[in-house]
Amino acid sequence: MKSGFLIAAPNSGSGKTTVARGLMALFARKGYQVQPFKCGPDYIDTKFHAAVCGRASINLDTFMATPEHVRDLFGRYGSDADVCIVEGMMGLFDGYDRDKGSSAEVASVLGLPVVLVVDAKSSAYSMAALIQGFVNFRKDVHISGVIFNRVGSARHFAMLQQVCDDLGIECYGYLPKKAELEQGSRYLGLDFSEKPESRLLVELLEEHVQWQRLLELTIGASAVTMPGKEEKQVGLTLIARNEESFSFIYQENIDRLGNVTFFDPETDVPCLDDVTLLYLPGGYPEKHLDALVKAEAARRAIRDYAERGGRIIAECGGMMYLCESIVTDEGEWPMCGVLPYSITARKEDRRLSLGYRRFTLDGEEYRGHEFHYTQFMGEVPPSVTQVYNAKGEPVPTPVIRYKNILASYTHLYRVNSQQ
Repeated sequence: MKSGFLIAAPNSGSGKTTVARGLMALFARKGYQVQPFKCGPDYIDTKFHAAVCGRASINLDTFMATPEHVRDLFGRYGSDADVCIVEGMMGLFDGYDRDKGSSAEVASVLGLPVVLVVDAKSSAYSMAALIQGFVNFRKDVHISGVIFNRVGSARHFAMLQQVCDDLGIECYGYLPKKAELEQGSRYLGLDFSEKPESRLLVELLEEHVQWQRLLELTIGASAVTMPGKEEKQVGLTLIARNEESFSFIYQENIDRLGNVTFFDPETDVPCLDDVTLLYLPGGYPEKHLDALVKAEAARRAIRDYAERGGRIIAECGGMMYLCESIVTDEGEWPMCGVLPYSITARKEDRRLSLGYRRFTLDGEEYRGHEFHYTQFMGEVPPSVTQVYNAKGEPVPTPVIRYKNILASYTHLYRVNSQQ
């Protein structure tokens, strides 16, 4: 039977990401088929998961998708896996509105047990109050056990073990405090097999965590048992995709669009004759401006496709690519010239725009997430609709329509080839 659990923590910085990727790598090395998932809209962690597990990591988000869809995703993508591991986000109960949209809500929707990663640095029996509070806070969230992080010594762990014994909660083990893990934690997973700190992490987890018991206690734990039916759309979708400048795209968007091909705007000239939808996802085009400018034939082909009425969805970096230019501290770089705007990536103009977004257009509701530092130069373009955040408050993010183009800073979830 399948094992499944969600790895969470009391707060960000506790080590849940390190433990999640380490366990994924450990189980994969043991020969298990590991299906990774990520709570929330994060693109970066899913790339790390895929590098470790050898299969795409799937976002589970209860703002951008319904509970039924979240269950469908978990059942469909995890149907052939031995172990399903969901990495949480922020603290266990941190959501966009109290605990709405939190990792706890995802665990409740899926009926998954939670493995709580607790930072035990400079703490001992005081951990009892913290852990007991998390265990008893919500009856629909079951904490299966605890893994302690940054443990100073075997004696330190013995004191922490007493905490779990007194509370009657499973202690799966610990991760010792190691400077190598602190330095490399943000990048574990990019090239997992080659990094010394990554190999060290797996070795430490195998030695100090009761991973077999963790699998045993989470067998058949999820309420989701049957895979959902995958929706496929008709038509040919061409997607801009590479390692960085066009790389932020939800796997579910790729899979549901059906007949999909890819091209790299830095090196390829796209053939757009029979394309139903050109999808330009986000990324960091501002870091690859020289290559994008040199690929003039690609920019010209996309501009011609747009002007003759081709359907395009452009998100964040993809929208920037469609604009007249991107301005940096080094100068101004011409882009496709489809949208009559310029984007500034100058350091003095950097400003974080972050959060969930939703808007209605032509009777259809769109949901997604916004994360960027670049901005429009000068006045913000007029928007064809009002955009709101997760709490229903208006935000100034514009949605741009030009011919058959839909463009915005929002990374959309569940795009439609007919939009």
